[in-house]
Amino acid sequence: MPIPSKPRIALISSDQSAVALLQLRLQSKGYQVMVVDKSSTALGAFYSDPPDLIIVDFSSPCTGCREMLLTVRSDSFFSPIPIIGIFPISAEQESWTDFPLDDFISQPISFSELFSRITLSLTRIKRIFDNNPLTRLPGNTSIQRAIEESMGWPLAVCYVDINHFKPYNDVYGFSHGDEVIRMLARIISNTVREAGGGFCGHVGGDDFVFIVPRERAEQVCKTVIAHFDQIVQTLFDEPTKQKGYYLAHNRKGEEEHIPLLAVSIAIVPMDYSGITHAARVAEVAADLKKLAKQNNGSSYVTERRKER
Repeated sequence: MPIPSKPRIALISSDQSAVALLQLRLQSKGYQVMVVDKSSTALGAFYSDPPDLIIVDFSSPCTGCREMLLTVRSDSFFSPIPIIGIFPISAEQESWTDFPLDDFISQPISFSELFSRITLSLTRIKRIFDNNPLTRLPGNTSIQRAIEESMGWPLAVCYVDINHFKPYNDVYGFSHGDEVIRMLARIISNTVREAGGGFCGHVGGDDFVFIVPRERAEQVCKTVIAHFDQIVQTLFDEPTKQKGYYLAHNRKGEEEHIPLLAVSIAIVPMDYSGITHAARVAEVAADLKKLAKQNNGSSYVTERRKER
């Protein structure tokens, strides 16, 4: 779930004086605060207005709080919400099984520490939701932000995808397809890092983006292609490699010769005059990738239309 500019915090406590102080201090930091004085009503409040983080005060009587937390954690929509517990200073937990928390703080509360824990919890959940679960690379929100921040700078946004990936998935199975995607993610990440660093992201499926200084973009593309083509050779048996294709059925049920896997990369210079807004980057990249896919095997194309 996206974190809004002013995160909403649900505060559950039966101590009204503690609630008043916590609410005041949280609001002073710009947080929206939803006070829930009974755990029995918390779920209803969450369903009508989902919070971004929950603080539960276990230093005051909290009947039903454990059950409420377990219910929240068992709900697929609410389970990712970070939960911070407040405990008496003398509290010692032998097991946290009944307290499915992400963090805790002890009384007396250090508000600077509490604010740090809140910030870290919200940052962590934002990162987890954005990262692609298969490759662990940043997802679309981070990609969009990185592209916007690259506008006008001597950088290149490079879009990568795998040619003929769907028929490979259909013939060889999803587990093999997932491994190819993870393999390409590792190749891109390692290559960008070894070339001096940059941004790497996973749009989804077999689509990736990386951003590097413009003068290094072509060399990075060449290295990604070289490593990918080398590893692709391990994915097929010798007869298939010698033929250069395998058989698969198209949507009409007709048998086709499917070429071996390859990658196409579109290089979009961010200081190119035709890039006037972030959405234009994807449009230019789509046209360039069409050109790249006209080549046999892996290739890259830049906005100058100079092909590998």
